[in-house]
Amino acid sequence: MASHYEAPIRKPLVLGDKGYHDVSVDIAAPVEGRANKHWWIVFSIALAAFLWGIGCIIYTVSTGIGTWGLNRTVNWAWDITNFVWWVGIGHAGTLISAVLLLFRQKWRMAINRSAEAMTIFSVIQAGLFPIIHMGRPWLAYWVVPIPNQFGSLWVNFNSPLLWDVFAISTYLSVSLVFWWTGLLPDFAMIRDRAVKPFQKKIYSLVSFGWSGRAKDWQRFEEVSLVLAGLATPLVLSVHTIVSFDFATSVIPGWHTTIFPPYFVAGAIFSGFAMVQTLLIIMRKVSHLEAYITVQHIELMNIVIMITGSIVGCAYITELFIAWYSGVEYEQYAFLNRATGPYWWAYTLMMTCNVVSPQVMWFKKIRTSIMVSFIISIVVNIGMWFERFVIIVTSLHRDYLPSSWTMFSPTFVDIGIFIGTIGFFFVLFLLYARTFPVIAQAEVKSILKSSGERYKKLRDAGKPLYQVSATAAPVKAAAPTPEAKEEQVSSLLETLGTFDPATQQADDLKKIKGIGPQMEQALNQLGIFTFAQVGRMTQREYDLLDSITGSFPGRAQRDDWAGQAKGFNENK
Repeated sequence: MASHYEAPIRKPLVLGDKGYHDVSVDIAAPVEGRANKHWWIVFSIALAAFLWGIGCIIYTVSTGIGTWGLNRTVNWAWDITNFVWWVGIGHAGTLISAVLLLFRQKWRMAINRSAEAMTIFSVIQAGLFPIIHMGRPWLAYWVVPIPNQFGSLWVNFNSPLLWDVFAISTYLSVSLVFWWTGLLPDFAMIRDRAVKPFQKKIYSLVSFGWSGRAKDWQRFEEVSLVLAGLATPLVLSVHTIVSFDFATSVIPGWHTTIFPPYFVAGAIFSGFAMVQTLLIIMRKVSHLEAYITVQHIELMNIVIMITGSIVGCAYITELFIAWYSGVEYEQYAFLNRATGPYWWAYTLMMTCNVVSPQVMWFKKIRTSIMVSFIISIVVNIGMWFERFVIIVTSLHRDYLPSSWTMFSPTFVDIGIFIGTIGFFFVLFLLYARTFPVIAQAEVKSILKSSGERYKKLRDAGKPLYQVSATAAPVKAAAPTPEAKEEQVSSLLETLGTFDPATQQADDLKKIKGIGPQMEQALNQLGIFTFAQVGRMTQREYDLLDSITGSFPGRAQRDDWAGQAKGFNENK
């Protein structure tokens, strides 16, 4: 019991009377069950946005980049803003999965899997913009340094734009391996619970033969730590290199050494906000309130509040350095941001990124689900406008006043951006229906220390292995024939009776956990069909254990009712 001790002051991270089997059933439910109405509504909206974005991309490629709102002065705008925004959102996945793993933070267990998935999907969206911006995506291979008939046609290895390619591809590769490694025990769990042969075969392939042996777990822990060590520097390096796209230039407003830490803090800030948005939606749609608790939401809000304060400090430092430098061009760049024609974007940026996170100082607000959801969206709006302000306001008024101009996005610009948001949510919603969205093996590892059920047992001074009151006793006196007959009648009253004249018996041995002897025992009780087994609940499981007296708890552990419903639907 001492190894599972946790200070009583710490709140449970898994709510309700959850045991190990309950965790498996709850986490597998979104994958094994059918999508509910909420899922279909959100998926339909995301799919519509995605299709609109595809139409705008096709129009851009077939017509040319002239369909965007770019001009000779503002030759970087909407596309690079979206690129940096999506890369920033992908930062939180690595931070949660790698850095919090190294610091042994237990609260990461319920949110790391979805954060890692979000990282991969957001980097995919970011990668679309440089490809589209080429104008002729089918010539993308020209940027690869391969021998060619044009002579020395090579990419410029001194350009930060090329560093981006290496940094982001490395980041995507490590994140993908990290994500998939963590999913292996979860895939194996779905594989072992699968009823349909095709589903079982697919999850057997993607679980890479995971058997749950001690050697598997040893290698799993070692690889996770190695990948966490590799991924942690990426949290700093990726957005640092993205910031070099601007900081290595001589344009006022960009040429500053504060950009690397400023961009990294902003990336973590926006990434955590997007994770917060997704978690709040997912806990509602997938009914995971017991695992993604208010405490998780509160801790995420604290990180958002701290990183928001760091970003605010960076804004103030930028303004101070511009004034202290004495360079009039630098001073005008920042004055133009705050008072020029894009003052509204600057004000929106400051309000969303600096002011709004400060409300999280109040516990009542940071534990409110609705307020947290609104603030998370507001933060990401603010972070998008931060990138827009940095890029557009630094370009639209350069050293030559005669070339000053304004940038306005076209419907194609807006359509492609909305399309990437739709694509992101389509990928995430499909992921939530086919992959376990919570790391069940890791949640089980903290269940005895941080589960509400075990905390109550420990506080009451009871052993952690105590069987709940509803479970059947381990050793019970054999029921009398009269009592047994009454139990059978009570059981069949709920499950229904079998009429051989109008019904056909099913092969109950298809259900995992039912062999020839158990099938014979069930037939003797009058249970012959999947429909009857599918009606079993906790009460019927207990009655069956009491009547048969063999393998108590097995029917519930193997989820006979869930398996039987699946077989019955596919008859």
